[in-house]
Amino acid sequence: MIKEELKHYLEQTFPNSKVDETFDFPVLFITKEELIPVMKQLRDAPETKFNFLFCETAVDRNPEFEMVYHLSSTYYHHDMMVKVVLEDRENPVIESVYSLWEAADLYEDEIYDLFGIRFANHPNLRRIFLTEEWVGYPLRKDYQDDRIISL
Repeated sequence: MIKEELKHYLEQTFPNSKVDETFDFPVLFITKEELIPVMKQLRDAPETKFNFLFCETAVDRNPEFEMVYHLSSTYYHHDMMVKVVLEDRENPVIESVYSLWEAADLYEDEIYDLFGIRFANHPNLRRIFLTEEWVGYPLRKDYQDDRIISL
């Protein structure tokens, strides 16, 4: 499907969700409660076959976080994004997509380590860059590092 066809498919398949687009991809905005069923449908539906999670990241929009999932179909050579807003800044938790795409393992470790977002049902969520004793999450906009010397 070309971008316009995929956008139309998303609008028809998920009528209660917002569908937008970037220069390259259609973007589907869903709630965190919808994440696993929607992602499973996008992966398994014969019309889409999004069998590859090629990027998963987070954006600090302060006060909320935005989870961003980039999906690709190696069958149809089309791509899209799925976005989920997490409003709970003090306890950001979302379901892991590891059960759908094992590539999520390292992406979610990185997001946890640098943003502090936890992933329910992740098989081994851990810090991968910083030590367990590290206080805070460096990619949050409100992160303060007392060790940085101002010039």
